[in-house]
Amino acid sequence: MTTYSTDLLEKLADIAPDSALKQARDTRDAATRHAQGSYDALFTEQDGVDFSLAERLRLAQNVARWHGDSQLTNHYSERLQDLPDIDETARLDAALTHGERLSFKPASATPAHLQALKKAGWSVDAIVTLSQLIAFVSFQSRVLRSYRLIGGKPVENGSNKPVGAAFWRTEPNTHSGRDAPQAFTQEELGWEPWIPAKKLEEFDEAQQAILAKFGHTDSDYFRLLGRNLPVLEQRTLTDKGIFYTSGGLPRKERELAATVASKINGCIYCASVHARKASQLSKQTQDVQRLIDTPPGGILSKEHSPRWQAEIDFAAALSATPPVATEHHIAALREQGLDELEIVDLAQSAAFFAWANRLMLTLGEPFND
Repeated sequence: MTTYSTDLLEKLADIAPDSALKQARDTRDAATRHAQGSYDALFTEQDGVDFSLAERLRLAQNVARWHGDSQLTNHYSERLQDLPDIDETARLDAALTHGERLSFKPASATPAHLQALKKAGWSVDAIVTLSQLIAFVSFQSRVLRSYRLIGGKPVENGSNKPVGAAFWRTEPNTHSGRDAPQAFTQEELGWEPWIPAKKLEEFDEAQQAILAKFGHTDSDYFRLLGRNLPVLEQRTLTDKGIFYTSGGLPRKERELAATVASKINGCIYCASVHARKASQLSKQTQDVQRLIDTPPGGILSKEHSPRWQAEIDFAAALSATPPVATEHHIAALREQGLDELEIVDLAQSAAFFAWANRLMLTLGEPFND
């Protein structure tokens, strides 16, 4: 697979080669490489794929704009200029409508929205790639914003006002009739897809080996994402590069950031997994429960320690759409003793769940296991 750029995030964030931020990203080499690998997997022409490169770039241009990142918007616009114009069709309009929904209110998605995409001409495989693209650009925009803030560069749409908890689904039953969680919880939940996961036997031997390498063979969620296996592979490696690395921010605080992002986005399933991990690692179960019990509009950082307050406020501001984190959030983290690598870990952990939440919320839903 050819690559468009060796490190697009470094270029757009204007990271100085001798900076502490550059050193931190080098330390997190796996996350750096596979974030770029995810971009390459999504934005290079692929034979036989029912989703043209021009359509992908058009969608990415809009998602970047909805997330308030003019530099990222300009990047995708410039790439579009090198391609023939695309027709304004009902198919493209359906994708843009879906992209706007996933950007601003992912928890409002329903099975009917996926059926509308299919009716407009999107195959199941293309819907998975479409969802990955929207979710990835959501991640990409937040990583870029955090890098610019860490590096002292200007950003748009900033606010120092705390970001409150948002909307989540409270229906008592899933689409298939299972008992659905109506509130955030640290209990284990199941998850069911709204469109068919690919059966294991439909993957060839090499593809099954990739799924097995990551422990994905028995998961409906990952076999659904496996409909675009190159993107899933790069996404999984990005995840591991962000969360499963030594040094830097303690793992409990990376899990805290994931929980905060999930609370902002209204993802009960992701919050259940990562709140439970944050509790287990921090031994602060009641503090974590207080965070996930925060009602809509409530401030997530209320009554936490100064360090957790600074981390929660930053993760919440970075998770808003568009993101509103400012240099004041970075200063507050530094006042609590976080160094450059720890801030990068915190930012990337929160940003990754802009990606994860949007897949979980819009391709299926949780049920009480």
